[in-house]
Amino acid sequence: MCNKALGPGSAAESATVLAFGSLFTAPYKGSESHIDIHEAPNDPIVQTLIKKIEFLPFVPEIINAGKKFALQTIKGPFLCAQLRLLDGQFKNHHKATFLGLKQKIESLRQIGQKQIHVFVMTDLPMANWTGSYLGNLAKDSDAFKLFVIREEDDLVQETAKEVMAAGHGLKLGSVSQSSAGIDKRHYPQSLTDVLLYIEEVVCSCASLGFVGTAGSTIAESIELMRKHDICSG
Repeated sequence: MCNKALGPGSAAESATVLAFGSLFTAPYKGSESHIDIHEAPNDPIVQTLIKKIEFLPFVPEIINAGKKFALQTIKGPFLCAQLRLLDGQFKNHHKATFLGLKQKIESLRQIGQKQIHVFVMTDLPMANWTGSYLGNLAKDSDAFKLFVIREEDDLVQETAKEVMAAGHGLKLGSVSQSSAGIDKRHYPQSLTDVLLYIEEVVCSCASLGFVGTAGSTIAESIELMRKHDICSG
């Protein structure tokens, strides 16, 4: 495409640039945004729209579940640790992954934070924490209180049902709204996805800070939500 197609005098006509309707954008379901490509380089409305495209928030059911866990279960200031340890490039770099968490915790202790609440978002099962830095934190219950969410928790189960009942299915796979409930044997990805999204929202609410795994797209997503202050209100 030549530059002229995007500049003054272009023969291009108005074009649909966004079509909303997913687990991220359900409040806008069925709506479309149109811009005139002639005006794209200079129109402040278009420029604002383009900036907004980088962030499409989760549907209310997901956001509310994450905020509920932060407010009613953790009940106070907390640190979020997103630790990707088992797959791809991350599985051989546990020490580097834990280093940022160690440094953050030490800084909190130095400023007088007593028992530190830590929400742990990780692919490492709790049964395998023994012998790791997470295992050490879990054993020191006087200094640390760790929180996790699991697929079998009521919060995840109920939120998944609410998401399907509201018709938000694009990010959950082809799950029938007529299903009486959610059976992981039939829809193994549904609860996994809902758990992941709730965890991301919880991390966006972490008032003591966020420590993410370098290079993880999940960490990038959480940083973006924190930037847009998704937990406020």
